[in-house]
Amino acid sequence: MQNDDVTTIQLKKSVVEELKSIRKYPRETYNETITNLIKTSKENRTQRQYDEFLHTIQQKKMQELWDNTEDEAWADA
Repeated sequence: MQNDDVTTIQLKKSVVEELKSIRKYPRETYNETITNLIKTSKENRTQRQYDEFLHTIQQKKMQELWDNTEDEAWADA
């Protein structure tokens, strides 16, 4: 890695301690830990988008199923 490929950032000590607590293994670098967090965040975002997509699609069908007069007539009988 070249020197210009690296940057220095400042983190609160409490953040560093949190990063240490979520490492996969003791010698994992902060760079690896943060990269894993980013990857997980992206995966979660993709999953949420998929869930929202399914929910939107299902809303119309559920509306059709719940709002039908046949079921209402049966329930009132």
